Amino acid sequence: MFSRKLRRPRSPELLKAWECLDAHDVPGALRQLRQASEPQPLAEVALVVARAADASGFDDLRQAATALTAQPDKAQNLYDYGYACVERGVSHLPIPALREAVRLAPDSPAALRELVSAYEDQGRHREAADVLAAREGRFAEWPDRYLLVFNAVLAGDLELARRHHALLPPPDDEMWLPARDRQNRVLERAASAGAASALDATDLRGWQYVMGGTVLGTLSPYGFDAGMAGRYAFLQDTHDTCLQGLLRLKAVLDAAQVRPRSVSLLPDRGSRILGLAAAQVLGLPAEPFDAGRPDTVVIAYDLNETAGADRGPEILGQLFDRVPGQVLHEHASCWTDTPAVTPDSVTLLHQSVVAPWGETLRQNADGAVERGEPDGRPEAEIAADIVAADPAPDRGDGETPADRVERLTDFVTAVRGTWLRGDRARVKSPGPVSSPRFL
Repeated sequence: MFSRKLRRPRSPELLKAWECLDAHDVPGALRQLRQASEPQPLAEVALVVARAADASGFDDLRQAATALTAQPDKAQNLYDYGYACVERGVSHLPIPALREAVRLAPDSPAALRELVSAYEDQGRHREAADVLAAREGRFAEWPDRYLLVFNAVLAGDLELARRHHALLPPPDDEMWLPARDRQNRVLERAASAGAASALDATDLRGWQYVMGGTVLGTLSPYGFDAGMAGRYAFLQDTHDTCLQGLLRLKAVLDAAQVRPRSVSLLPDRGSRILGLAAAQVLGLPAEPFDAGRPDTVVIAYDLNETAGADRGPEILGQLFDRVPGQVLHEHASCWTDTPAVTPDSVTLLHQSVVAPWGETLRQNADGAVERGEPDGRPEAEIAADIVAADPAPDRGDGETPADRVERLTDFVTAVRGTWLRGDRARVKSPGPVSSPRFL
C-alpha cells in the first residue's frame, strides 16, 4: 500500500494533486492532473497516478504507473501505462507517455493505435489523424488507414478523409465489413449534406447528420457566439419546446417523404408522455413498441432514460438494426453522454436537462430557488398540455443565427436520399463543432 512517506512530485502543479490524495480526494487529484500544463515529468505524473490507482483499487494501473516511475524511458513501460489508463477511463492522462512510446518505437502498431485511441476518447481527432498520416508508410490498411479516415471526418477534414478512403482496399477480415459500410455511408451523407450546408466549424446540423445520420431539429438560441454553437448546456425543458420539436419532426417527415403509419411508445414515462403527444400532432395511432413493426415513428424523450427503464437495454439493442420505414426520434439528446443507439431525428442537444414533468426549479415565496415536485398527473393529461402549448421558438439572446423551419426542411430535402440507412451505431464524439463542457 502507498503511504505519505513516499517520494513526492516536485512540480507545483502535481503537488496539488498529491495534496488531494493526502485528503483522500481521488477525483480532485485527477482534476488537477487534467489541468496541469504540458509537459510534466512523466515519472512524476506516474507517481501521482500510481497512488491514485492504489486508492481506487486499480491494481493493473498501479503496477503500470509504478513501473513507469522506475523506468520512464522504456517504451514498453510507456505503452503499458497508456493502455492501463485508457482501459480505466482516464485517457487524458497517458497521451504524453504514449506519444513518447511512439517516438521510441516508431514501428510499433500497438503503441500507435493506443495513442490514437486516447486521442479519440478525448475528441482530439485532428491529432489522431495527423499521427496516423505521418506513419502512412508503416501502418496497416486495416485498421490504421480506416482510423485515419474516421478521425479525418471527425476533425472536419473531408478532403483528407476522401483521399484516404479512396486508397482503402476491401478488408481481408470480415470483422471490418460493418465498419467499412458505416464509413461508406458517412462519406455519402457528407456528399449530400455538402450540397445544402456549409460543413464548417459552426455547422452543427450538418455535422450531426454526417457523423450519425441524425437530423437536428432545433438549435439553442443561447450562447452561440460564446461557443455553444447550437447546443444547450443546462436546460429546464417546457411543454412549448416539446411541441416545437414534434412540429419540426412532422416537417422533417414531410420533407423526406416518409409516411409512418403509427407512433411507437417506449417504456419510460417521459417517452410515453411525448409519444402520446406525438400521436396527436402527427395524426397517428399510438402503440406499445414492437421491435418488428415497420413504418412507425419511435418516440423517445431521452434515450438515456429509456436505457434505465424496464427492458430498456433490450429495446435499445433492438433499435440498433433498422426496420424498414422505422424512424427513431429523440427529443432531448445528451451530447456529452451519447445514447447507446444514434437516433434518426433529434429536437435538441444538451448536457443536462430537466423534463417539464420533472423536479423543475422554481422561486418560492421568499425568493429562493428550490426544486418543485414532479408532475404526477396521468401521462395523457400531460400529453394534452404539450399539444395545447405554444410552439413559437424562444427568442434567445439575439446572437444566434435564425433557424427557420424552412432552413431545416431545405436541408432534409437535400439529404433524404441518404437518410434512414444502415445501423444506428453509437457516435461518442462531438465531431468538428466544439462546445464547452460544464459537467
